[in-house]
Amino acid sequence: MAYASGKYSYGLCDYCGRKYPYQVLKKNWRGFKVCPEDYEPKEPQLDPLKAKADPVALRQPRPDRKEPMEVFLRAPGDSVFSSNGMLPSEVAKNFSAIGGVGQVTVTT
Repeated sequence: MAYASGKYSYGLCDYCGRKYPYQVLKKNWRGFKVCPEDYEPKEPQLDPLKAKADPVALRQPRPDRKEPMEVFLRAPGDSVFSSNGMLPSEVAKNFSAIGGVGQVTVTT
């Protein structure tokens, strides 16, 4: 369907109600025909966020390393964070445990 160009037509601004040439009026983001003084672009905060796809798999995965299991042992009632400020590595001199699948060896 063909429309007229509107070069001799006038229109009213939907915000202020003043008369303007039809081709000067702009359609804002809410759908109103407004004059250049009342035109406001859409705020970027009103646009929805672009969702990113969740990653599915790694490109070149590496298998887990099999490291020996280490267990920190202390006497019953002792705390790792004791008042004397000893670190677990300093206290572990007296206690140690080495383990494996199927058997456990405890050395005191």
